[in-house]
Amino acid sequence: MRPDMARLLDIDAYLSDPAVRVAGWLEWRDSPARAATPTPAHRALAGMVNAGLLGEVLTQNFDGLHQAAGAPGDAVVEMHGTLRTTSCTACGLRLDTEDVLASLDAHPDPACEDCGGILKPDIVYFGEALPAEAMRRAVDAATSCDVFIAIGTTLSVYPVASLAGLAVDSGAKLIIVNDAPTDYDRYAAEIIRDPIDEAVPALVQRY
Repeated sequence: MRPDMARLLDIDAYLSDPAVRVAGWLEWRDSPARAATPTPAHRALAGMVNAGLLGEVLTQNFDGLHQAAGAPGDAVVEMHGTLRTTSCTACGLRLDTEDVLASLDAHPDPACEDCGGILKPDIVYFGEALPAEAMRRAVDAATSCDVFIAIGTTLSVYPVASLAGLAVDSGAKLIIVNDAPTDYDRYAAEIIRDPIDEAVPALVQRY
């Protein structure tokens, strides 16, 4: 991550400095995440959910691609929030982020129309806690599943990385799909180094 981008994602800087907010909103407007489309891996996991073979998808991404691929919204746990919606930090009013981005030329530091409060994308910024409900659901899933599949992560960012350990401690089989070693390789029953868009559909076919 660029050093300047890190400041744009710092919650204290965001709330205290209008210049950070203006720059941050421009970054979101130009973010590749807005134009991203589901991959074969997203579609394979969505198919697994819809077939009743996968209980929940725990994702650290905020692009909404699991839902776009066809996974039911209530089966996707967005650990780091979502770019799809924006909320007022004062009154909690929720808006579609696309509507906020469309108004940036007129309102580069957008404020809540109801109370004048600061608007912020519903993404977890540095200095913010993970959503409590998302963490609760993730822990429940990790401690009750038979198989825990970690895809495209080094399993080094906590507390989310600890979910793999919780699953193993609860008796689940851990499968890791990642092109490089992870902190949890020694606990895995299976490690797959193939590209994600090849490995995940192939793995889904086995189940």
